[in-house]
Amino acid sequence: MKHLKNILIFLIIFFIVGEVLVRLKHAVNDIPQRQIDQYGIQKYIPNQKGFWRGGTHAWHVNELGWPGVLPKDFNNLITIIGDSFIENFMNPEDCHQSQYLKQRMEAFNFLEAGRSGVSFIESLEIAKQLVKYKPLTHLIYVKDNDFYQSLVEVAPEHDITQYSLKKDTLVYGTMKSPGLKNILYNWKFMYYLYNKKDIVGHWFSDNKEASKEKEIDHADENIALVYRLLERVQLHYKVDAITLVFHPNSNARIIEKCKAIGFNTIVLNSDNDELWSFKNDHHWTCYGHERAALQVSEALLPMVSKE
Repeated sequence: MKHLKNILIFLIIFFIVGEVLVRLKHAVNDIPQRQIDQYGIQKYIPNQKGFWRGGTHAWHVNELGWPGVLPKDFNNLITIIGDSFIENFMNPEDCHQSQYLKQRMEAFNFLEAGRSGVSFIESLEIAKQLVKYKPLTHLIYVKDNDFYQSLVEVAPEHDITQYSLKKDTLVYGTMKSPGLKNILYNWKFMYYLYNKKDIVGHWFSDNKEASKEKEIDHADENIALVYRLLERVQLHYKVDAITLVFHPNSNARIIEKCKAIGFNTIVLNSDNDELWSFKNDHHWTCYGHERAALQVSEALLPMVSKE
């Protein structure tokens, strides 16, 4: 009995010390809590803040439930919508697309709406919510997988918004084990151990894109399904009010189809510059974001100046 008591005391001390050290050293990322809004879209609970792993920089969620800084006003507004590249927790807030674009387009204001895992179809739904701010255009940053992941028939996912061609309807995502996540993210030493051991880290992760993306077959039959999705999109969304910003090396066939149905498009070119992304992570560095914003501003300014 005394032996068991000593083991229990040791474990309690072990976890307390571990928790203190992990918090002091910011050994894991602080993960903001999510909620599903009245439109079925997962957003962050407003007014949260935390640190990126290592404490190199802080992030915060604004009063609208999106990461980053809100513009001072919504005049001459342009929205920026996308997945973890726009959420951009891995960089300081002055390295966001909105900040770099504002530097180059001072007469305009930029509102970011980013969340890890957002699909192309969910980005369109987010754009519909932001119409009330009367933006000049919506910038939606996309890569090939965002289109495939929009389709239940190609890459079924339960925690993101998708479209079912078979049922001809949107399928809204649900939150995975929110109660367990809340415990895990607040018990940071346990979260640290999960990440180290990789036991259920991927299952719990709200930042899945930080790891290697799931491979999706880009075969002709899946391209054909993306074409069908885009034809449905043309019927249900105001595509001429949206500018799609394609990541470097995006599929030319998808780009041409998007142009054909009326989207404005900007295609980024990294010239295979390895400095665009982190060494062990495909997300853009501050340098990558700055170069992307340079190309976007040069293509965008003539568009919005006509407004």
